[in-house]
Amino acid sequence: MHKEFSQAVAEKIGYYVYLLKDPRNNTIFYIGKGKGNRVFNHINCEIEDATNNDKLTLIKDIGNDNVERYILRHNLTEEQAFEIESACIDLLGLENLSNKVLGHDAWERGLKSIDEMVQHYDAKPITIDEPAIIIKINRLYVRNMSEIDLYYATRHKWKVGLNRKKVKYAIAAYKGLVREVYTIEGWTKCDDGRFEFFDQVAPIDIRMKYNNKSLENYIKKGAQNPFQYVNI
Repeated sequence: MHKEFSQAVAEKIGYYVYLLKDPRNNTIFYIGKGKGNRVFNHINCEIEDATNNDKLTLIKDIGNDNVERYILRHNLTEEQAFEIESACIDLLGLENLSNKVLGHDAWERGLKSIDEMVQHYDAKPITIDEPAIIIKINRLYVRNMSEIDLYYATRHKWKVGLNRKKVKYAIAAYKGLVREVYTIEGWTKCDDGRFEFFDQVAPIDIRMKYNNKSLENYIKKGAQNPFQYVNI
């Protein structure tokens, strides 16, 4: 089994999009893009930090030498690789992968229903006036999810600091749009040290002010932090 590409191969294939597959059930669990020996580095744990994650846990469970690796497209420009990676993540669904975030520019140009497409291009950018926390639930959001499921996806569990006490509203965001707004009444510490807020749906005037509006002035392209404070 190859542990890495030779220098000659690495130089010839350029940027590529790859996938990692679990041979036990033939399930693709990760889509990535890179060059050189990026596809091997996940398995060798060379590009992981000390923090564990779903992908690394699954790789260890499968066994490093048993993970199947495939190159989906190669000899690409970096921008082409970003596009293909993003499209594949959209197609398979982030909820079915161990990727932490949607692909490059996914919130702006990624998979959308017709309603979402209209919302996206008709949505007016908002200015948030109140102390708030924007919570990106891209990994947890499901189209046509119930109000209660949206609430639970937004409320927990987050590694928030003391600034949480200054926040008045929680804004549930998916692909750059406001999906719901909640009034935060307080925070509860979970067993793992993270926090979840308890709340109620925000007053109707606040919801009308923000729901289905664009967060393009706040969510920066490529930002991976799942939440951000505003007016704190």
